[in-house]
Amino acid sequence: MGRPIGILYDIKKCFDINDSKAGLLQTAFILVYMVMAPIFGYLGDRFSRKLFLTIGICCWSLATLIGSFMPTYELFLLFRCLVGVGEASYSTIAPTIISDLFVKDQRSNMLALFYFAIPVGSGLGYIVGAEVTELVRTGADDYEAWRWGLRVTPAMGLVAVILILTIIRNPPRGQSEGGQHLHATSFKSDLIYLFTNKSYVLCTLAFTCVTFVAGALAFWGPLFTQMGVKVQPNPNVNVDNVAFVFGAIAMTAGLIGVPLGSILGQKLRIKIPYADPMVCGVGLLFSVPLFLGAIILAGLDTIASYVVVFFGQIFLNLNWAVVTDIVLYITIPTRRSSAEAFQILFAHALGDAGSPYLIGVVADSFKPYIVPPNMTTTTTAVPFITTTPVSLNTSVLAIHNLTTLALDDDTVLPVIPDTNDDYVEFKSKQYAMFLCCIVNVLGAVFFFWNACYIAKDKEQCDRVIAGSIEREQREAGRTSRTNSSSSSSGVSVSSHMSEEESEEAQQAQNLLI
Repeated sequence: MGRPIGILYDIKKCFDINDSKAGLLQTAFILVYMVMAPIFGYLGDRFSRKLFLTIGICCWSLATLIGSFMPTYELFLLFRCLVGVGEASYSTIAPTIISDLFVKDQRSNMLALFYFAIPVGSGLGYIVGAEVTELVRTGADDYEAWRWGLRVTPAMGLVAVILILTIIRNPPRGQSEGGQHLHATSFKSDLIYLFTNKSYVLCTLAFTCVTFVAGALAFWGPLFTQMGVKVQPNPNVNVDNVAFVFGAIAMTAGLIGVPLGSILGQKLRIKIPYADPMVCGVGLLFSVPLFLGAIILAGLDTIASYVVVFFGQIFLNLNWAVVTDIVLYITIPTRRSSAEAFQILFAHALGDAGSPYLIGVVADSFKPYIVPPNMTTTTTAVPFITTTPVSLNTSVLAIHNLTTLALDDDTVLPVIPDTNDDYVEFKSKQYAMFLCCIVNVLGAVFFFWNACYIAKDKEQCDRVIAGSIEREQREAGRTSRTNSSSSSSGVSVSSHMSEEESEEAQQAQNLLI
């Protein structure tokens, strides 16, 4: 919540901005969000995660509240950027706390519960923003009421801060897997480790495609559907209820899709070690024809479009919890915040940071070439226009010749369409939204590619964690034997690792570095 997606039409009217500037609101927010994520990732791997979680949510709440009072587009855009600072903190740090409290299937279940926040929060954002706006609206031309839709979420942020300070504890990193004895390494070592991990790189590329589509749908979906209702001769829904229904669809699809993806991954990985990326890839492929159908139906039958996009969002939501689970089990505990952070950086930089703006730019570029169906290229309604100067001494016959030339039946004059026409608005966005289907296919390809490496990379991570435990046990045993021998004979006994122990330790150290 806290995103102006359900009240975008009112914001456009309030600030008198085009589609490109409207898309920039989301793009600027994501840009700051992705830049701040590595910073919070670095801090989260080395300092108190609970502290930075609290600071981030406070920043998010205050920026949302203050931004709702901004009188100009530029100032509102600035505070949208500051909201990204807050979101970067808990999106990066919160999953790593969950990973240190739970392990294996229990961790997958808790991540699925946590990632309800994405579709459910977006859905509530549509609903609450739209309904609050309608409650305080004083008339059809009141385009300032949207500000109250943003003022609800800071109160929820305050509740979250209180719960973090009073309930959440800050577990040692790697506690759930016995890797709490691992120590943080240099930032350079972290980067080398992450970007030589094939599963991590491919998973991040695939997730980038997911965020591209999710960002475009979340930002433009309600407005695109509203335009579709307006161009229908006999619409079967009320245009004022579109944001509410779209939010309910997003929320319900998330409630089904997120746990379904997690359950499928847990059940299938018992027999198929590469099941997780396969679940994500198949989900994206299944969503393509559904989104394609929903985009086409939006201008023909809104209810049918709602049904189709609902199932498309279910398949899209299969991956949210699974992707995070993949990142956590292929990365050692002391590098997980950084892993989450850099995935956020690249996924949003190339994904939903640019998709709202890109969709807006593509839509604007199509507008001059779209002619509404009620416009023709005849010259009957075209006034007499000539660039030939006509003086007071020009004869009547000469003027007659000029007008005849200009309005000759064989002459076809260009028609310049009204780019603010509802039909032009709808068709331009429809053509632009087809990009989402192409990007979804690309994401599926990356997930299937990821399946080739996932088992090996998970095994390597498990060996590093297990190696640290074995070394701790061996050191504890040697210390105990040394102390016992010293007390009985008064002679200090030196302990040395066997050749096999030394080789195991070296392998684990190589994987760690």
